[in-house]
Amino acid sequence: MRKNNLKKILKANQTATNAWLAIASSYSAELVANCGFDSVTVDLQHGMIDFAQALTMLQAISTTNATPLVRPTSSTPVEIMRLLDAGAYGVICPQVDTVAIAESVVAACRYPPVGARSYGPPRGTLYGGSDYQQYANDEILIFIMIESRKAVENLDNILDVKGIDGIFIGPNDLSLSFGGGVGADPQGELPAIIESIRKKAAERHLFTGIYSSDGKMARGRANQGFQLVNPGNDSGLLKNACEVQLAAIQDRKSQLPSPGY
Repeated sequence: MRKNNLKKILKANQTATNAWLAIASSYSAELVANCGFDSVTVDLQHGMIDFAQALTMLQAISTTNATPLVRPTSSTPVEIMRLLDAGAYGVICPQVDTVAIAESVVAACRYPPVGARSYGPPRGTLYGGSDYQQYANDEILIFIMIESRKAVENLDNILDVKGIDGIFIGPNDLSLSFGGGVGADPQGELPAIIESIRKKAAERHLFTGIYSSDGKMARGRANQGFQLVNPGNDSGLLKNACEVQLAAIQDRKSQLPSPGY
């Protein structure tokens, strides 16, 4: 079976760069994946992407060395299994607020006798290899998202669920859950809560990831000790790049001589 390069990087305690895709396009997925990221996440929860589009995006990512990940619309077993069958090599599952949800996610990602994943990976075997079923339990990454007050309250028990590979913090939802805002560096009690989550996960030898809005913030999170970081998502990067280029055009125009009419 094809090795999970992202898992290899994380197990070596190195920082991994993760691209985040919200635009439903196999071409943009291919373009981003060719930039040199260690992994690329197809976001079905908040991205404008359905399953059929996600499939073509996973195919595009597979032309590169980046590990293909997905964030399902929810942490329901049927959807998780279907995305893994489509060739995702890892999941970042949202709103894992309880032990029961965490256990359900693990079961959906692992074949028996470890879990309850149903067999039938038509594209999993194409991407992973003919011996996919034999080694999938060892290669597929399971990240659960900690992004609510309830998840924090249940954190110790959630982190003790056998089979989880890592946690991924959603700082905006976490901030909202504790009465804060979104879109900026967490304020008030949030920085201490985020660090506590990271530290408790690391103490259990779990991988740690967090969503960042740009490269500067991602670098700061990596310096903090988070292993899987991303510089925003493709739609935000595209918008920011367009605004920068538009500003450059407008500045240049303001310096041009008057056409005289």
